[in-house]
Amino acid sequence: MNTSSFPWSDPFNRRKFLTQALGAAGSMALLSLPLAGMAVSTQAGTAALTVQDIINLILAEGKLQPKQDTVDTLKSGQASQVVTGIVTTMFATISVIEEAARLKANFIMAHEPTFYNHKDDTDWVKNNKVVQQKQELLAKHGIAVWRFHDYCHSLKPDAISYGVAKKTNWLPYYKTGELILTIPAASLQQIAQHLKSSLGITHVRVIGNLEQPCTRVALLPGAWGGQRQVTAVEVEKPDVLIVGELSEWETAEYIRDGRLLGGKTALIVLGHSVSEEPGMEWIVDWLQPKIPSLKITHIASGDPFTWL
Repeated sequence: MNTSSFPWSDPFNRRKFLTQALGAAGSMALLSLPLAGMAVSTQAGTAALTVQDIINLILAEGKLQPKQDTVDTLKSGQASQVVTGIVTTMFATISVIEEAARLKANFIMAHEPTFYNHKDDTDWVKNNKVVQQKQELLAKHGIAVWRFHDYCHSLKPDAISYGVAKKTNWLPYYKTGELILTIPAASLQQIAQHLKSSLGITHVRVIGNLEQPCTRVALLPGAWGGQRQVTAVEVEKPDVLIVGELSEWETAEYIRDGRLLGGKTALIVLGHSVSEEPGMEWIVDWLQPKIPSLKITHIASGDPFTWL
């Protein structure tokens, strides 16, 4: 859809465009939004976009239908607040929050939970002092945090796997919707070293013969869960399975026993945050041209571990 026919300085036009782009389901959600939430700046005739404006724009541009059951909700702040800058990251850590405040960015799009459990249930552990202090810090700086997880993975291509393939220079071998990348033959050690170098990872964990040649790579960044990781090996039979994190008593033991029984699939564990960070970094490239009036910055939350 051509957005040029809908001047963004007019909140009614913004709503019209977003409603048409999202379709009937999106229309119901958008019609419930107060126009007061679509503030308009008089400076240079540019629209002052709210948090909700930006969320709606992402859904529209990504051709995504609003989800009823999703973790992609606001964890702090208000949908109606005018955005002064955007930060993308994996985890909205204390350091990321403080850096966003320094940049005068009051909207953080985080891929993973802010309050240490999948649904961001702040009562997951009663009277959690760290949760309370983090809430106070977000309130102090007036920062809205929106989890961008389910919608992020629903983009075509999946923003996370695409971002990782781009960062590793494996885009020529990447196909949307497929787990397997067929790369030029390289040893397991060479692939591990390439991942460390291209993704800026200090250490990776490996199961397998470092000299074995690998061509078929199963790329599963993040935490897919043991069942999906093992299924990928059983169905796709890759030379190496690359994951962000795993349950050591599930996938790791399956790989170890499989190899002892004559199987050839090796395993590389990157770490959760560093394995998906390139996807949230790529979101800046995808989103910035769509919102040229706002500065979008990626702040890496980084590896939480110190390796001894």
